[in-house]
Amino acid sequence: MAVWVGCSGWQYTSWRGPFYPPGLAQARWLEHYAAAFATVEVNNTFYRLPPPETFETWARRTPDDFLVTIKASRYLTHVKRLRDPEEPVGRLMEGATRLGAKLGPVLLQFPPDMKAAPEALDRALAAFPAGVRLAVEPRHRSWFSAETRAVLEARGAALCLADRMSRPITPLWATADWGYVRFHEGRGALRPCYGRSALRSWAERIAELWPADADVYAYFNNDPRGCAVHDTRVFARLVADRGLVPTRVPETPVHPALV
Repeated sequence: MAVWVGCSGWQYTSWRGPFYPPGLAQARWLEHYAAAFATVEVNNTFYRLPPPETFETWARRTPDDFLVTIKASRYLTHVKRLRDPEEPVGRLMEGATRLGAKLGPVLLQFPPDMKAAPEALDRALAAFPAGVRLAVEPRHRSWFSAETRAVLEARGAALCLADRMSRPITPLWATADWGYVRFHEGRGALRPCYGRSALRSWAERIAELWPADADVYAYFNNDPRGCAVHDTRVFARLVADRGLVPTRVPETPVHPALV
């Protein structure tokens, strides 16, 4: 099993020093990040969709084996709330497809107050081009139903397994033959970092939920204090201990106490 380990973004000023060399220009941070990791989850596409040329630039500046996961625009998920999805999906994919073979999954995260609408979800998923891996992160409990699960399974979309405060906040469903996990906030000694036992539990869950030939994408969104970078190294070792194959993570320890 390949476990793609990365962070939710790379442009965090608190990472200067512990991860980015102090003298490295911010304009070169993506290259530094991509040398240490094989994937990134881009969150700024959620707030403001960049022009298509930006996606081409990301592809050009990263290694051949690098994957860029895109968080869908809030216009689709928070403004339209999945209504009439064809136009916003088309605009998103106009840029995302410029990544070519470097396009990873597309993440759709719903507002916390958005109640379940399985038919709207089905239409939104159908609006994406065939072959694009789609992950869905609902945040209202009404989504966690057999009907939602059936839609995800029929479309081959992954339920995003989310963690907050070192505990799963979603059902542990494998709705596709690949997986997606997001780490939002841990309860380690140095908050919001994760403790080793919480990350070990996730390595075990991943090994149990998906088949040996699956791809699983795991992104750390607990970026304050450099925790995300620190946790990827610990998590990758624990994943390897389970016989899984993590993608590259930084070789040099990045301890959040240094931030």
